[in-house]
Amino acid sequence: MSAPPTAPPRHAGVSAVWLAVLAGPMSFGIAGPALILGEVAGGLGVSTGEATWLVTVFGWGIAVGTPLMSGLVGHRGMRGTAAVCALLALIGAGLALVAPSLPVLLLAAAAQALGAAGLTAIAMQLADSPRRMGVATASLAVVGSVSPLAGSLVSDLLSWRVVLALPVVAVLAVPAVLRQEVRSAPSAGRFDVIGVVVLTGLVTALVAVPHQPVAAGLCAVAAATALGMHLRIRPAGFVPAALVRAPRFLGAAGLAFALAVGNFGLVYALPVRLSELTTWSSAQIGVAMVWPLLFGGALSWFVVAASARIRPHLMIMALAATGVAAALAAVSVSWVPGLLVAQAAASIAASSGQGVLAVRATSAVPEEHRPAAIGLFTLCYLLGTAFGPAVVALPAG
Repeated sequence: MSAPPTAPPRHAGVSAVWLAVLAGPMSFGIAGPALILGEVAGGLGVSTGEATWLVTVFGWGIAVGTPLMSGLVGHRGMRGTAAVCALLALIGAGLALVAPSLPVLLLAAAAQALGAAGLTAIAMQLADSPRRMGVATASLAVVGSVSPLAGSLVSDLLSWRVVLALPVVAVLAVPAVLRQEVRSAPSAGRFDVIGVVVLTGLVTALVAVPHQPVAAGLCAVAAATALGMHLRIRPAGFVPAALVRAPRFLGAAGLAFALAVGNFGLVYALPVRLSELTTWSSAQIGVAMVWPLLFGGALSWFVVAASARIRPHLMIMALAATGVAAALAAVSVSWVPGLLVAQAAASIAASSGQGVLAVRATSAVPEEHRPAAIGLFTLCYLLGTAFGPAVVALPAG
């Protein structure tokens, strides 16, 4: 007689508060430097455009780290992955506090991003309902909303180096995972190293596209071709072919990417526009940016929680329309209140979209591919956090 099926592990022991602490601090690395890049550049003796590589590298790290750590959960369990991510975050924060040059600081950003990405992916895997998923994604948005101002204040009170180390706050929630989470069963399959390498190459090339369009674009095409060939050889590998062939998954991931590009591009463009249109200091600009970002982040929790009762196509149309309207307003309006409203709309669309579209993307694939789906969907969203600031920084060179 065969053994009865084992019920999937429940994660109720990890409270929603700890899910927020696990996920939210990653936003410090994305939006925290928005108002202090000039100080970072001055402290390191580089241009502001070169300092923007910190944000790009952090975006690369979280984009690569999210599917990588999600895959590691499936093969080594959640406790082991959480410990590895915490160690990476701690090493990255320590390096950020003492790095003597930009290359070392970029290494610190990459280590912190890999750790923060893993902890955020763990939080999203523990979010087993739209309401808990809303908590995780809203925490990212709410922390992101106060990150520019917090970064400016922390830089004034302590140092810009402390600002770059703030993502390490997520480590505070790791003991809750280690203490209360039921270990997930590791996969018996062989880890797909080739799939990891090819996907990392593809993400690296994509992140570099705004800086080196021709060379990076050619590398991205080559990496995508290699990935397609690898999927034929190993369809159930690190990147499951079932995801690539699922139109609903691809549509959700693509829209999440577009919404993130608009939102995080505006987070870095708005301070420049406000400094041109007003005589505000960086702290005053940070205060002005808090309310639209905070409003968007807080409202996203209600939107994600309510999305289960709204027809999916109506929700998707509303998200897309809001994102497009925000982008059009940002490039055509020279009125300060209008720009702040545009930022609020972009924040609502991106923050709500991350939660709503994550639920849609993961429901479009078999249960055994859920960890990979979460990782790859979040990768697409986080690629937007790397593209947005990079595109805005292009004119500054």
